[in-house]
Amino acid sequence: MRARTFLLATALIVLRAPAGYGQTLNVDHYLPSRPENVTWGWFPVDARPALTVRSGETVRIDTLSHQGSTQDEDPVTFLGGLGVKPDEILKDVRDFWASKPGRSRADGRTGVHILTGPIAVQGAEPGDMLEVKILELRPRVPYGLNTPGMASSVLGAAYPGIRPGDRALDIPPTTRRLIRTGVVNGREVALFSDTIHVPLAPFMGTLAVAPKEGIQSSGPPGPYGGNLDLKALTVGSTLYLPVFQRGALFYVGDPHGAQGDGEVSGNALEQSLTGVFRFVLHKRTTIAGPRAETPTHYILMGIDRDLNRALRKATLEVVDFLVKEKKLTPANAFSLASIAVDFRIAEAVDDAQVVAGMVPKSLFMR
Repeated sequence: MRARTFLLATALIVLRAPAGYGQTLNVDHYLPSRPENVTWGWFPVDARPALTVRSGETVRIDTLSHQGSTQDEDPVTFLGGLGVKPDEILKDVRDFWASKPGRSRADGRTGVHILTGPIAVQGAEPGDMLEVKILELRPRVPYGLNTPGMASSVLGAAYPGIRPGDRALDIPPTTRRLIRTGVVNGREVALFSDTIHVPLAPFMGTLAVAPKEGIQSSGPPGPYGGNLDLKALTVGSTLYLPVFQRGALFYVGDPHGAQGDGEVSGNALEQSLTGVFRFVLHKRTTIAGPRAETPTHYILMGIDRDLNRALRKATLEVVDFLVKEKKLTPANAFSLASIAVDFRIAEAVDDAQVVAGMVPKSLFMR
């Protein structure tokens, strides 16, 4: 993975209308999040492509948040109870909800996320690598949801450092927050309260290719990418994924308006987004799992059910990268990893934990 010149697109966020936003980039294709273009909770390896593109082409892709789209109540009733007006609810959300009864759920072994795709890339075969450049990300609605009570029943089982019965986190399981977004003093923010404004930093929690085999839930991430919840994957970043199926079969979803590292309540600011992506195919380029790049960092990832093992895997990936790409000895690479590389918990709540080793590009003179 060599240093590249990134296209830095300014994210124009339209916050006052759920539809009719203006496009800021010219694209080769557009894939709406209509019911026929999405899957629910898993990554089918043999699905008919919703779109086929050539290497180098760009696609605008609409995505839907599962919060507000997958509950038992219809979206107008459910979101209306939280203060959302009917004309603020995307037609895609209402149509997806209506399509739920006829949807395959892979015998129940699935997650909650709505995924747009798959997108096939011409010529992609197992053993290749898919480069996904993130050129633009913008909210489609002026609100998002966070449900801190969603995780209260599993605190201690999936959350490091928290034990069942911790009274400091005695949160009713039905607790949820609707958080409005808007512009304050020229900044796009989530209006958490009158005195707390969280800067918006939209990103897709899930970016994936079809896995090698089997039925894979959208919940835990893996070698195919998936639910990485890595907030660094915002505008200007690039994700690299190994290809396991012919065409690669790319899926995207779990859109977030903002998130802290760790995503400790089990969900972020869940907010439907639209994004522009460029797909570049690298033939006969093999990587074991996802890695990424931003204008300032190389990112190597460790994924495991155990957080300690995830950190170990991320460390080994960083050392391997420094040895192969920067020509360091293993001893020097390990030393540099300890004094100059940050290891961040991208998320620790989705059964498989993700640790991201952040290697600053500024370390290298050439």
